Amino acid sequence: MILRHAFIPPDNTRLANLAGSFDEHLRTIAAAFDVKIQRRNESFQVEGAKGHAERAVLLLQQLYGRAVRPIGAEELELAILEAMNDDAGRDGTAAPDGATERPEVDLRLRTRRADLAGRTPNQVQYLKNILCHDITFGIGPAGTGKTYLAVACAVDALERNAVQRVILTRPAVEAGERLGFLPGDLAQKVDPYLRPLYDALYELMGLERVGKAFEKGTLEVAPLAFMRGRTLNHAFVILDEAQNTTPEQMKMFLTRIGFGAKAVVTGDTSQVDLPKGSTSGLIDAEKVLRDVKGIATTRFTSADVVRHPLVARIVEAYDAADAKGR
Repeated sequence: MILRHAFIPPDNTRLANLAGSFDEHLRTIAAAFDVKIQRRNESFQVEGAKGHAERAVLLLQQLYGRAVRPIGAEELELAILEAMNDDAGRDGTAAPDGATERPEVDLRLRTRRADLAGRTPNQVQYLKNILCHDITFGIGPAGTGKTYLAVACAVDALERNAVQRVILTRPAVEAGERLGFLPGDLAQKVDPYLRPLYDALYELMGLERVGKAFEKGTLEVAPLAFMRGRTLNHAFVILDEAQNTTPEQMKMFLTRIGFGAKAVVTGDTSQVDLPKGSTSGLIDAEKVLRDVKGIATTRFTSADVVRHPLVARIVEAYDAADAKGR
C-alpha cells in the first residue's frame, strides 16, 4: 500500500527537524515500521503493509507538531515506542497480564521532569501497582525503567509529604571484582554499587536539593547489610538489584517494613551475580509471595526497554539463546 501526505502550508524548519540530518529520522521510522519513506519537499510517500504505513504516517504527523525544535535520537525512539504500544493497546496484542484495554489513568509524578510518565503498558501498570500496594516487585531486563520509575515515585511521595523519608538500598555484590581491591573505607568501597541510585536522584531532584535532603535525613542511600535490625516507618524504601540478595536477605528486608511505609523491589533475574549454586532471593520471593495480598508484581520484557533500540534486540537475543540452551 502507498500513502501520500503533504504538510500544508510547508514549514522548512519543521520539515528539516522532522527528517533529521540527511533524512536520518525518516530512515529510523522506516526501519521501525518496516516501510519505505520517500520525501520531496513537503510531500511524503510511505510504502508498505497497510497497517504499518498508516502508523508511520500518523507518527510523522505527530512529530511534525513537535518539530519547532530539533528532535533528538532519544526523543524519536521514545515516540516510536509509544506509537507501537498505542497500536498494541488498540489491537489487544501486547497489554500487560492479558489485558486488552489501555490504562485509563495517565500517571504523572512530581519531579523535575514534568513529562515523566509510564511509556509502555507495563510501565503504567508498574506505577499503578506502586501507588496501590505497600510492596511492589518490578522484575525484568535492563533499560525497562524499573529503578528509575521507582525512584521517581519515591521523590513524588516525598514531595507530597506522603512519606517522611526515602531510603534506597542494594546489595554490594561484586560482578567479577572484589570489594577488598577497591581503595578507601567501607563507604567509599560500596559507593560505586549505589551510584545508579544517586544518578537517578540527581536527575529527578537536582544536585542541590539532593544534598540538602541528605543533610536533613530525608534521603538515605545504604548497602542492604545496613538494613538489619531496623524498622522503617513512614518511609519509601527501594531495594535495587534484588536478584543479588539471598532468600535470607530478602526476608530480612521485607520484614523491615513498618507503618505508613511503601517498598519497591527491583531486579533482573537473568543477571544474578551470586556464587554458583546460590538461590536468588528475588526468584525465591516471587514464588513464595505469589499469593500474598498487598503485594504486586510487574514483569517487564524487551518491549519495555526505553534505552537505545539495540538494547531491546540484545535482550531478545540472550533470551532466545537461554531458551535454546534449556
